[in-house]
Amino acid sequence: MNWGIAFFVNSILLGIGLAMDAFSVSLAKGLQEPSMRHRKMAGIAGVFAGFQALMPMIGWVCIHTIAQKFHAFEKFIPWIALALLGFIGGSMLISGIRSVREGSEEDSEQERKTGLWSLLALGVATSIDALSVGFTIADYGAVQALVCALIIGVLTFLICVAGILLGRRIGTRIGGRAEIFGGIILIAIGLEIFITHVF
Repeated sequence: MNWGIAFFVNSILLGIGLAMDAFSVSLAKGLQEPSMRHRKMAGIAGVFAGFQALMPMIGWVCIHTIAQKFHAFEKFIPWIALALLGFIGGSMLISGIRSVREGSEEDSEQERKTGLWSLLALGVATSIDALSVGFTIADYGAVQALVCALIIGVLTFLICVAGILLGRRIGTRIGGRAEIFGGIILIAIGLEIFITHVF
């Protein structure tokens, strides 16, 4: 593909489309932790953006090297996303129900903090379907694929920051029930990815 308006428009549309799952998870994280600091917001958005940029590049490399094996792995993508998002969302849901039932919203604020491993798992779960974007950009050269991935990453970062800010604003209004809503959102995203790819 030639460098031109079509290339940048396609990259932007891919970035927006791929960032929607990450946006929803960012919204959930903002709901879960309404007092989140800006530095942490940037870190969470950065992790999601990094994975969203990395996965299409991995897909592109697979298409140009081990395409047959990548096709075999592709059928497991929805199952992995469902398992990761279901587990993390379920944990949030249970924790939220407990905190509302016990009336200990202040105590649960520390428990609701996003851990590194949880964040990495969310990053993988929301971006793993972006591996298939390697097919979409298979005719790009290496530099074009890299630029496309960077555009996807930057857009994901901006969209995720917006999601966290929106979640924080809503979260401060609904208190302890925010974590329940966040868990439901994650489970719903996992089901949506699974149903879209399997049926």
